[in-house]
Amino acid sequence: MLKILHTADWHLGKKLQEFPRIEEQKLVLEEICEIAESENIDLVMLAGDIFDSFNPNHEAVELLYKTLKRLSNHGKRLIIAISGNHDSTQFVEAPDPLARELGIVFYSKYDSIVRPGPVGDGIEITKSEEGFIEVRFPHLDFPVRVIMAPYANEVLLKTFLGDGDKEESLRQVLEDKWQKLADSHCDSQGVNLFMGHFFFIREGEKPEPEPESERPILHVGGAQALYTKNIPAQIQYAALGHLHRYHAVQKDPFPVVYSSSPLAYSFSEADQDKRVVLIEAQPGKDVDHRPITLKQGKPLYRKRFEDLQATLEWLEENPYCFVELTYVTEESIDAQTRKAIMQAHEGIVNLIPHLKAGFGSANGELQAEDLNEDMETLFIKYFQSQKSMEPNEELLTLFREITSQTPSE
Repeated sequence: MLKILHTADWHLGKKLQEFPRIEEQKLVLEEICEIAESENIDLVMLAGDIFDSFNPNHEAVELLYKTLKRLSNHGKRLIIAISGNHDSTQFVEAPDPLARELGIVFYSKYDSIVRPGPVGDGIEITKSEEGFIEVRFPHLDFPVRVIMAPYANEVLLKTFLGDGDKEESLRQVLEDKWQKLADSHCDSQGVNLFMGHFFFIREGEKPEPEPESERPILHVGGAQALYTKNIPAQIQYAALGHLHRYHAVQKDPFPVVYSSSPLAYSFSEADQDKRVVLIEAQPGKDVDHRPITLKQGKPLYRKRFEDLQATLEWLEENPYCFVELTYVTEESIDAQTRKAIMQAHEGIVNLIPHLKAGFGSANGELQAEDLNEDMETLFIKYFQSQKSMEPNEELLTLFREITSQTPSE
């Protein structure tokens, strides 16, 4: 029996606006390591968006390497990590020679070929070509095949895409590539896996909304989304990254699953359970898989109040969280009320006034006569009409820099 842990979208180095999350990331990655140990995991599949930016800071890089070193159990456990749309392909693959000694395989470019040979302690890559490896574990009597599909944008795939319908062209190109690999290598005598960082849906279904914090992956090569039917039928489990909530796109004929991010990274993810997925697989049989809920990290809440006392009581009762707080008021939040709320809790990310009477006109929209105002005043009015609050000084300063304006008299 092969035991697999599927995780994705770590986004190391990410902040929630000005609030750093690195300490929470350390805690939740420690939790993932503990799960791998307690469940005797053989293979960890990290399905992209390892970092939050193309140029991660030193602390994020250090956290990744320390975590993977522990997660690999000194090379006894194989880790396969692919890049996502937030990752630099060059940066992700850079430590490959040293990583292999610890049982870690980085794969970030769709046309890379992983070098066959030993990986870690007794594990061996026996076959390899673009987007594929076959692995042998010393304690298993069957091979493990993995089709790897890191994020690839239109620029990376331009040599494959014609001038016609690029949406359908991309799907067909990838499907043909994956099917050829499956037909060549994936029979019922081994475990056959797929890992990718794309939007996948069932054909005919509406795509899942992306989280607010996520860099858009839509229109990759012109495609709204890839279809689950594009994944070869020989596959027993497809491990996906990009959506930040746990989501089983399909269960039959094989599971296609987004594991979720380990932390909530935007308020669109408020109240979500964050998970990793445990998979048990053997050749020629359906896999068993179950999500495991992660407990570390601060939850995110969207709360709405009309009364100051009720606001302060809730904040006192819930100190360990981040909050987007909407405060209902007749006009605006006065300075004394704002100060009381902000001093009551260190995790208030946004304090949004909701005006009972709306702003300006009955529907809160800008009027034709407003067009006589200067650009900065128009911007302030527009921001108020959309957000029910005034832009802060930092945003106004940025607006002035862009428009090369001095402050309004």
